[in-house]
Amino acid sequence: MAKFKLVVLTEPKAGREDEYNDWYTNQHLADVVAVPGFHSAQRFKLNDGMGFEHRNRYLAIYEIESDDPQEALAEMFRRRGTPAMVVSEALDLDIASVGLFEPCSPVVEAGVKPRQAAVR
Repeated sequence: MAKFKLVVLTEPKAGREDEYNDWYTNQHLADVVAVPGFHSAQRFKLNDGMGFEHRNRYLAIYEIESDDPQEALAEMFRRRGTPAMVVSEALDLDIASVGLFEPCSPVVEAGVKPRQAAVR
């Protein structure tokens, strides 16, 4: 079964950050992971822009295991805006960025010599 990462960069609407974080962490991650093909999710907040401008400070990474990730995404979008996947009005969708990524290299770990291997 193939593995993919759905990468989502978002930002709350002005003055609604607490509402946005509560919804995203305590409801939305679980709603997305309930979609067949999705296996895990984790959020991150930008700690250091390292001299670059960043339009979105929040990142969510979803792991998908599926031979048909487009079907998993289609099911997620079918659920969006329903009781199965409520979308908070605190989320600023106008500046969100979303992308589906597939591996293009093997995993490299500290202290482990890289090997010539197929991408997992």
